[in-house]
Amino acid sequence: MADRSEPTVYDFTVKTGAGLNKSLGDYRGKVLLIVNTASRCGFTPQYDGLQKLYESYKDKGFEVLAFPSNQFMNQEPGSDKEIKEFCEVNFNIRFPVFSKIDVKGPDADPLFTHLTRTAPGIFGSREIKWNFTKFLVDRSGKVVRRYAPITKPESIEKELRKIL
Repeated sequence: MADRSEPTVYDFTVKTGAGLNKSLGDYRGKVLLIVNTASRCGFTPQYDGLQKLYESYKDKGFEVLAFPSNQFMNQEPGSDKEIKEFCEVNFNIRFPVFSKIDVKGPDADPLFTHLTRTAPGIFGSREIKWNFTKFLVDRSGKVVRRYAPITKPESIEKELRKIL
């Protein structure tokens, strides 16, 4: 039996792109795909696939939550406002793009510390290695699986359908 005192993603508060506090508890009961993103990365075209997944499954209780980070070769240098505009203009993004954060290191956002501890990467690594690392979270707020940056959003669809 799982320890009930262990936190879930619903226990965290993050900053919206507008700088407001947002409890992830507001997403309670939904399946989430949490992704660290960047606008100037070779994987940036994955925004298309993320938006398609969101459009296909949002009415079934699915949300994509994007967290921009500038920690990988300065591939997200813009302000929160510039990032939001980039996503809307270039990819017609309709899912939430949160405030830019650190996803690794001593200043890592507590949400990403939790995600990487709960779902380590290859060889047990707890660090985010690159942009577009993805975490699939079930309706109870538990991390189901971590996906590498090279994993395209459309290849997650089969597993997503299973937990919806």
